[in-house]
Amino acid sequence: MAGGKIRKEKAKAPSNHYQGGISFHKSKGQHILKNPPLVDSIVQKAGIKSTDVILEIGPGTGNLTKKLLEAGKEVIAVELDSRMVLALQRRFQGTPYSNRLKVIQGDVLKTELPRFDICVANIPYQISSPLTFKLLFHPTSFRCAVIMYQREFAMRLVAQPGDNLYCRLSVNTQLYARVSHLLKVGKNNFRPPPKVDSSVVRIEPRKPQPQVNKKEWDGFLRVCFIRKNKTLGSIFRQKSVLLMLEKNFKTLQAVLASLNGSTGEAAGMDLGDQSMGMEDDDNEMDDDGDVEMDEGQGGEFKEKVMNVLKEGGFEEKRSSKLSQQDFLYLLSLFNKSGIHFS
Repeated sequence: MAGGKIRKEKAKAPSNHYQGGISFHKSKGQHILKNPPLVDSIVQKAGIKSTDVILEIGPGTGNLTKKLLEAGKEVIAVELDSRMVLALQRRFQGTPYSNRLKVIQGDVLKTELPRFDICVANIPYQISSPLTFKLLFHPTSFRCAVIMYQREFAMRLVAQPGDNLYCRLSVNTQLYARVSHLLKVGKNNFRPPPKVDSSVVRIEPRKPQPQVNKKEWDGFLRVCFIRKNKTLGSIFRQKSVLLMLEKNFKTLQAVLASLNGSTGEAAGMDLGDQSMGMEDDDNEMDDDGDVEMDEGQGGEFKEKVMNVLKEGGFEEKRSSKLSQQDFLYLLSLFNKSGIHFS
């Protein structure tokens, strides 16, 4: 305004942080470990052998990579950012480590991973869930993975029945692996610092792997955790759940009829994607539209479902309190009655 003072705007500090001339982008999950003692602690807790082939995901500029090369036989680093790939190659070029470092440029979720003995990684947090299960379902066995996660996600991985953070992710992960919390990492150990604290988790795949139909198990848990603090009786009375299960049941009966009653082949069949279109995360669903059927509604099939719950003593129980063995037992009861979730 005329006559008013002209206020000088302060120059805004750049939002990107730098190391070696490279800017890091928070939006891409680029948070580089800058604390050497912490890097040493992670490598030590990983229990790396001198003969190990190590998979590193998101190596960045190589702070962790260097320690991994010192500890193991070979490091296979998967990095999406071409700038980081170049920085990594330059850092180790002409050093004794150069012939023991293999860099793969690409999206780790879309990359066919080679054989490895151990995975050690500080990953972009937005790929935590899909990456965890990509590793767990890797076709060749590996000893363990030591991974930096956002703290809340890490605590979900290790949560036990009755814990506030116990959820479908907890049950799913712990079916396929032994999971343990190693250490908490404050946000100031990174450049640039993330908004939240982190945790390092050790994941050891179970050997042998559990003999379950992955789609069936996941579909079953999706239903059980629609509302983890509701009773299972209430959840399985919901109209959308009963309609989905009845559709699966009728599909299986039709398959059995076409096979002239040959149940051996059909019992493990994949009935297609009948999982009610739920999102692949741990958020509980809204109740909108998921009304319970009245006592007189649903007919014989509803009674069949309720009888399964009553037989196992699960009607008044809640998913938030059930153990992995409880879920496996309940799923076996449903399958025994011809009720399937995928």
